[in-house]
Amino acid sequence: MKDKTLNLLIIIISVAIPLVVLILFYVSPPDIKLNFNIHLLPPFHAALNFTTAVLLIAGYIFIRQKKIEYHRYSMMGAFMLSAIFLISYVTYHMFTEPTRFGGEGIIRSIYYFVLLSHILLAVAIVPLVLITLSRAWQEKYALHKRIAKYTLPIWLYVAVTGVLVYIMISPYYV
Repeated sequence: MKDKTLNLLIIIISVAIPLVVLILFYVSPPDIKLNFNIHLLPPFHAALNFTTAVLLIAGYIFIRQKKIEYHRYSMMGAFMLSAIFLISYVTYHMFTEPTRFGGEGIIRSIYYFVLLSHILLAVAIVPLVLITLSRAWQEKYALHKRIAKYTLPIWLYVAVTGVLVYIMISPYYV
């Protein structure tokens, strides 16, 4: 795939994902009876985020040890789990109303700080991951390394704060 086509695809995906998620918070869920307990998804999302964080750390350790193949497996695993997370997250929000945080005082401020930083960086991480992955896939390793040093800490922050947000809001799920 040519660079221009790939860049256009990355832009489209990077804009479409946050738009779809944003729209889901303003659209009422359909009145459909599911043969599945949709409320099992938030802990599943936290597990996916946790495992993604572990794989990101492992991938970093592997690349520092020059274990390229293990690094590749770890990072592809993190990418696949993030893709599964995204599909599951969108599915969950298609069929449920948003959960409101019920904490008060300082914990409320902490929650909203963590949530806001998580959301903003989750939007930013989509193009960063796609660009970083595409550079590795195209064997443009110098360019891959140059952007990966920014992608990794942001992606790790998003994965870890995803778990924290779940832990903080889980008492308020219906």
